[in-house]
Amino acid sequence: MEKSLQEVFESVDTSASPKSKWKTIFSYLGPAYLVSVGYMDPGNWATDIAGGSMFNYKLIWILLLSNIMAVVLQSLAARMGIVTRTDLAQANRLTYPKKVNYVLWFLAEIAIASTDLAEVIGMAIGLKLLFNIPLIYGVMITVLDTFLLMYLQKLGMRKMEAFIIALISIIGLSFLLQIIMAQPPVGEIMQGFIPTTMNTSALYISIGIIGATVMPHNLYLHSAIIQSRKIKRDDLSIKKALKYSFWDSLIALNLAFFVNAAILVLAASVFYKNGQYEIAGIEQAHQLLAPLLGNKLAPILFAVALIAAGQSSTITGTISGQIVMEGYLNIRLNPILRRLITRLVAIVPAVVVILIAGDNMVDFLLILSQVILSFQLAFAVIPMIFFVSDKKRMGKFVINLRVQILAWLIAAIITTLNVSYVAQMLFQTASETEYIWVKIGVAILCIFFVATFVAMFYYPLSGKFKAKKLSYHAENKPVFNIEDKVLFNKILVPLDFSEVDEKVMSFALSQCNENTKLYILHIVESPVAGYLGKNLDVDEVEKDKAQLAVYKANLEEHGLEVETILGMRNRVVEIVELIKENEIDLLIMGAHKHKAVKDFLYGETINKVRHNIEVPIMIV
Repeated sequence: MEKSLQEVFESVDTSASPKSKWKTIFSYLGPAYLVSVGYMDPGNWATDIAGGSMFNYKLIWILLLSNIMAVVLQSLAARMGIVTRTDLAQANRLTYPKKVNYVLWFLAEIAIASTDLAEVIGMAIGLKLLFNIPLIYGVMITVLDTFLLMYLQKLGMRKMEAFIIALISIIGLSFLLQIIMAQPPVGEIMQGFIPTTMNTSALYISIGIIGATVMPHNLYLHSAIIQSRKIKRDDLSIKKALKYSFWDSLIALNLAFFVNAAILVLAASVFYKNGQYEIAGIEQAHQLLAPLLGNKLAPILFAVALIAAGQSSTITGTISGQIVMEGYLNIRLNPILRRLITRLVAIVPAVVVILIAGDNMVDFLLILSQVILSFQLAFAVIPMIFFVSDKKRMGKFVINLRVQILAWLIAAIITTLNVSYVAQMLFQTASETEYIWVKIGVAILCIFFVATFVAMFYYPLSGKFKAKKLSYHAENKPVFNIEDKVLFNKILVPLDFSEVDEKVMSFALSQCNENTKLYILHIVESPVAGYLGKNLDVDEVEKDKAQLAVYKANLEEHGLEVETILGMRNRVVEIVELIKENEIDLLIMGAHKHKAVKDFLYGETINKVRHNIEVPIMIV
């Protein structure tokens, strides 16, 4: 099993000695803050503003309920990562059949795309509000944060966490100052913690709040990012890690709750109290802050916090995309490529909607993205609860019965809310439309969701889990026999007649035995050679032949069998064909210094070759 987020796996040592107690505690803190930014992203703003402006403080209890759910579920995700050293996507791949896994992966990707859509729009709105950049250009500018993420990853896990915490601090401070300016009535706010009945509109906003708060990608993220902590595998160390990770989650997610509550309270105390009941848009909220509060600083703080929220969320969303793709499909993409794909999937619908319907529709997209997230949530929550409730997988760290009941209650609430709303929306759509293809589409969608739910429950309850051990302990077995030296009978060595040749050949000779045959290849680096092939008869070719003859004679003096080949075509083609025709056992190549533009001009031989052959490659 590949390590989750291999580039940062166990990069933060929690057991280094000597350390003070506080240094030890702080070494565990951090992962939950990366998770918490997803609970205060621009998608939350849209649902919180809509909830506060439409229903006053009545939906604060939904925020509190969502926060309780978040603390429980994120703690379970962290527990799975600490104990089993696998993330949620990897656990699903080891557990469910391939077809079910593809569905779960597809749903996870939809959730990440929905998250990124909210972040793209939120960042673009923030840039427009603060710098008056048109929304369409702001959306396109968000592509550039790909390079910021790459820079942060190079700095290391702790510096990335520090950057995220700094952004969270900006968001929290901005809203604290705005709340002080608004001076909301504390008594009415406290009444908002009492549950009330909801109409259809309130249910829609509530589902959006839950979808924006308890986000599917955060479960994947937390189960993986917690493994950046290097933890001893004895029971005492694991118990300590579980305790500190819980406090990490509790503190970080309560800060996120404060931000969400502050947004809702601000919307209620400023907009609802002034009769502005339909403020479902972030931009509209920004425009009304100054006249209603009588303070020009409030809208500036609002815009700054929005940019900070979008930027911090986009970093964790990208990491989640990497976890999902690697975990479900066992595919590792270049991080920049993965980031660009994710960002383009979010940018395209945003650009299309803005071009067709104008800026007014972006707030609808924000709330819709959060409702979509809520739909996907159960498909991440249910498998995770099965995993942490399974004693065979978790051992003595399996969750107790009370936590299991609480976790399943949360899953039931989420599922009930989702099913009730989805059913209502789909049946209403089917009944109101005259098009038969729409009715068929609704029926297929319903069957798809029901079948996926059944599959998620069927395999765990029927005992048909795949018999694959999740525990990290099982992987720590010696699998290499270091006493055996593998030697090769047919070795291909491409040479470029440079100073690197001596080193390359030295490594090749170290792998030879008395039966080894060396194949020495040189490619004529001439455009004319590629066209005329072996019919070419110029000085360059004659010199290359002579140099190969010198190499061959020198090696044969030492008792080696040598064959020389002068290639005239593309390097990759020549190497691949030679390997296949002669059944080569080992390819030894020298590295070059090409980067960026030169790679584009001269080609990347090693990368292209290794994707077309199945023999070992030694790069010198």
